[in-house]
Amino acid sequence: MAQQTSAGDLLQLVRTGSATTRGDLQRVTGLSRATVGQRLDRLFRAGWVREGEAASSAPSPQGGRPSLRLEFDDRHAVVLAADLETRHCRAAVLSLTGDVLAETSRPLLLSEGPEHVLGALGARLARLLKEAGLAPASVCGIGLAVPGPVDSASGTLVDPPIMPGWDGFDLSGRLARAFAEASGTTGASAAPVPVLVENDANLMAYGEQRAGWPECRAFALVKVSTGIGAGVVVDGAVYRGVDGGAGDIGHIRVPAGEGLDCMCGAQGCLAAVASGRALAARLRALGVPAASGSDVRALLAEGHPEAAGLARQAGRQVGEVLATVVTLLNPGVLMIAGDLAGTPFLTGVRELLYQRALPRCTAHLDVVTSRLGDHAALIGAAHLVVEHLYTPSRAEERLTALGV
Repeated sequence: MAQQTSAGDLLQLVRTGSATTRGDLQRVTGLSRATVGQRLDRLFRAGWVREGEAASSAPSPQGGRPSLRLEFDDRHAVVLAADLETRHCRAAVLSLTGDVLAETSRPLLLSEGPEHVLGALGARLARLLKEAGLAPASVCGIGLAVPGPVDSASGTLVDPPIMPGWDGFDLSGRLARAFAEASGTTGASAAPVPVLVENDANLMAYGEQRAGWPECRAFALVKVSTGIGAGVVVDGAVYRGVDGGAGDIGHIRVPAGEGLDCMCGAQGCLAAVASGRALAARLRALGVPAASGSDVRALLAEGHPEAAGLARQAGRQVGEVLATVVTLLNPGVLMIAGDLAGTPFLTGVRELLYQRALPRCTAHLDVVTSRLGDHAALIGAAHLVVEHLYTPSRAEERLTALGV
């Protein structure tokens, strides 16, 4: 076992806090002091691990000075992340521990198609990085959140209901090329920056769970904005289903939706009844200007009575579906996020959820709203990139490529 323990394995132990000194690494891995030192030296030279203050006042097992604490050095690189919505996009530079270092939010219409949108996004990320005073070489990866089902293996969307023209498009490749062109890193020797694409609700759930409920073994987040989707984190990992379609609850048929057209082409979907788009249409019918879920969000923030009433009704309709979700998953936390995640909607959810779900399934359930707000998907994307790039096997490959 000890012979198979790589520098990447040592990094994993340090990153997770499973071993915080050289002595800990020796005990956990069974490696000799010299071998631990050699493999740590690779991590030091890459800038991935640093030595901090003394772990304790007690001397090291070999005698002499107290052991120094080993720490993952989150200053050696940054992550770029973007969260695409139907009408605008948020982009950010984040540390390897998920701290937002710089950000921007600008209009960007998904209806203009993937070629244009990803080209513009690549340029925006390069500009934001430059404004933050950072070089393109400091970027270890890019995370992209999109409002549709994603095949994570290929980085492509699969039949996205609210993104016509995006199905099967090479999102990772196009964004990597756009960023390289905008940042001037297109030389033959330049390796493309890895781009990970994931559903936005999945990344929101991952970011919120990592930041606020790291011990929660089953965490569910429901995003209600233009559409309705859910993200699920089980045992610290995003649950995607067999092809990225897990959590697409907005297209469950509900009685209240009978005869109503949904953007997916079907009728009767939950999203056709209770999404931000649906509520905006109802408000327009009442003479209230509202074009999108973000407009409904603004009206709710102003305390608009018609918007509040419709949001509570939508919450009840979503709550009825969530009673089944909670019974199936038995989560410890159910988080409501997105444009409608305010008091009226949450009240409606709770009314139907606790009425319809089995008491056993809600006895240890916390129903809450987002803590990270608009940063949730960005922070989730940063964590996803870091977890992908610093797994033991991939870390070992990258160390070799760096020549250390």
